[in-house]
This record gives sequence, structure tokens and C-alpha cells, in this order.
Amino acid sequence: MTFEEATAEALSFRDERNWKQFHNPKDLAISISLEASELLEAFQWSAADLYPQGKRDLIAEELADIAIYCMYFADAMDVNLADAVHAKIQLNAKKYPVDKARGSAKKYKELQP
Repeated sequence: MTFEEATAEALSFRDERNWKQFHNPKDLAISISLEASELLEAFQWSAADLYPQGKRDLIAEELADIAIYCMYFADAMDVNLADAVHAKIQLNAKKYPVDKARGSAKKYKELQP
């Protein structure tokens, strides 16, 4: 399934249930944050286990919830999400040039001469 098809499916799901009326930017931003917190639960108490075993399905489900709310938020704000992602990657490419950022976890301000 393409990103565009997934977005259309999510918006159709919402519209069939007449939920758009509840999807204002504030509540959608809160929902994105709450779902991101639920994603973190998969890692809670996992100690040094950075890739929690046996939780891939849970992680996929929570990641999908985050993506769906992002689709709803983009729709509410009239933002083309694919275009916004592309623009942000282009901006990050300038902030994090390969020759300075490759293999480094430094923030872009630390990469400046």
C-alpha cells in the first residue's frame, strides 16, 4: 500500500464515522503525543534491551496510531504531509551535511565550524 492510499483509507475511515468534527488541531496534537507515549511503553523496563523482543506487533500498532493521527492532523491543518516530509528532509540535509554528520550524533549546531 502506498502512503497516499493509506492516507485516503484513514481519512475515509474517519469520515464514515463522522469523527472529523472532533478532530481539531489541539486535540489531534495531544493524541499524537499520547500515542507516542504508548509507543514508549514497549521499551519501559527493558533495561539494556534496545530492541524489545516479542513486541514488534505492539510497536507496529502504536506506530500506526501515531501515523494515523499525523494524517488527521495534516488534514486539519491543510498540510500535504508527503510534501512537508520532503521539505524537512531537504532542510535537514543542509543542517547535517554528509561530510560532517556521517556517523555522528552531534546536533547540527555542534557541526558548524
